[in-house]
Amino acid sequence: MAGYGRVFWAACVATATLFVVAGPDGAARAFDGASTSAASAVKPLEIFKNPQQALQSGLASYQAGNPASCVAALTYAAAGGESLAQWKLGRMYADGDGVTRDEYKAYEYFSEIVDRYDEDNASWRDQSVAASAFVAVGLFDLKGITGALPADAEEAQRLFRFAATHFSDANAQYQLARLYLDGAPGVPKSRMQAARWLHLAAEKNHVESQALLGQMLFSGEGIPAQRARGLMWMTLAREGAVGKSQDWIRALYEKAMGAASDTDRQAALVYLEDHLKRND
Repeated sequence: MAGYGRVFWAACVATATLFVVAGPDGAARAFDGASTSAASAVKPLEIFKNPQQALQSGLASYQAGNPASCVAALTYAAAGGESLAQWKLGRMYADGDGVTRDEYKAYEYFSEIVDRYDEDNASWRDQSVAASAFVAVGLFDLKGITGALPADAEEAQRLFRFAATHFSDANAQYQLARLYLDGAPGVPKSRMQAARWLHLAAEKNHVESQALLGQMLFSGEGIPAQRARGLMWMTLAREGAVGKSQDWIRALYEKAMGAASDTDRQAALVYLEDHLKRND
């Protein structure tokens, strides 16, 4: 979402007072709550035949940079069960992106997706949205929300594991691995379990997983050391790292390369060439 710019979302905030009601014909209408005079009626901004149309309208407004109906349309679509609208609003409230940051509202929107997920009737898009929502709810459960949601690491583990296995989602596999690395009440540390899930995510080109798996293999942290293979994973992670938020990946790589022997580096190159051939 952030790629479309904060200027648009700042305009969205100005329309946050919009609300949606049903007209006499049953269609949903978005109205501006303000009135210029006692005699003037509120003016309809848009008519939505159903939640699907509201979702399309909200997405179109979002992409076009038109703030007139984005919040109202997405809110109506979300209330009608459109998972993509729920996800977008969840991300907005989680990040404070164009709306006042509210972690519990974000949690509620993501939880709607999790609670209503029907694996027997889910489309590919529904599965993708659901995988992200399972991870988001799991992260909220892991940390808790002050005054609203107690931390529950076991529930977070359950949600991460479901998304990691059912959707084979790389981010879920990474978060599950981090939980095993760090440990939490009810979830004891297990570096072997962490390495297993990191490997699954690393094979999907998840750069953070490649970096952590590489570090573990290179140093032998709780698992048998494989220095050359660890260097290979860290090399792949460094090549895939982007932005300042992933500077730690470059730092891991530089530190490992500085500690590696010539034999380690040469063997890592062989592993890297073989990996690239297999994934070409």
